[in-house]
Amino acid sequence: MSVVRMNITVSEELVEQVDKLIGPRKRSQFIADALRQRIETIRYERLQKALEEGYKVRKEESQSIASEYEHVDLEGWDEY
Repeated sequence: MSVVRMNITVSEELVEQVDKLIGPRKRSQFIADALRQRIETIRYERLQKALEEGYKVRKEESQSIASEYEHVDLEGWDEY
């Protein structure tokens, strides 16, 4: 895996908090891990949104198909 140097700007307060938690020599790894987690979260949220939109678009079609085959689903069930 190739590595790229980045120049980022953050507040002193953030740097101090990171240094207290993990130490100044592990900043890069900490930031890389944080970026990976954030990227994963954004991808997950986008997937959930796309799935939700897809379900909404297909709602009527799904209900129509379900009602069309309702008699088959109920076959063999005792009536109450």
